[in-house]
Amino acid sequence: MHKFLHVGCGPKRKDRTTQGFNTPGWQEIRLDIDPAASPDILGSMTDLSAVATESMDAIFSSHNIEHLYPHEVPVCLAEFLRVLKPVGFLVVTCPDLRSVCQLIAEDKLTETAYQSPAGPIAPIDILYGHRPSMAQGNLYMAHRCGFTEKVLNGTLIAAGFKTVATLSRGISPYFDIWAIASKSRRPESELRELAGMHLPFSL
Repeated sequence: MHKFLHVGCGPKRKDRTTQGFNTPGWQEIRLDIDPAASPDILGSMTDLSAVATESMDAIFSSHNIEHLYPHEVPVCLAEFLRVLKPVGFLVVTCPDLRSVCQLIAEDKLTETAYQSPAGPIAPIDILYGHRPSMAQGNLYMAHRCGFTEKVLNGTLIAAGFKTVATLSRGISPYFDIWAIASKSRRPESELRELAGMHLPFSL
């Protein structure tokens, strides 16, 4: 059985990751900084010392890299690389600031961009963090940095990932970027196969 580290899992489980991970062949290890999430491992993205080196076949990181300060992002990605096996890969998604800023440029900062299970989401929530959650005291929800597709791609390559593919869904209700980043070099056909299993759209 393959193992994947579900970073910043929150309340989510394996069935809310990707189609590829949500199979009997993958074991989910949940990690979160918030004890309320009841993770398997309580810890930070920037300190995965509780996870053994080269012990994970994959990492899934959904909407949490933007919660780091900019100078913490390389530290986080170095930790991701450390815990991944030599042929391991990362699936990461985060807000797409380019599409969000298009709404802001139209003076729609606080207007509803889309409806979520947590209620209406405005560009200001995507940019800085979910306001109702923070108002209730959950400051883990604050956003401290952000990415466009070009910046996320370059950041992953600069961190040491050998093969990276990114794509933006800069439309409502998504406003997100997805990336697959491999620790080893992979041919395009192999990367497309991974994308077919783990991305919500085709490359």
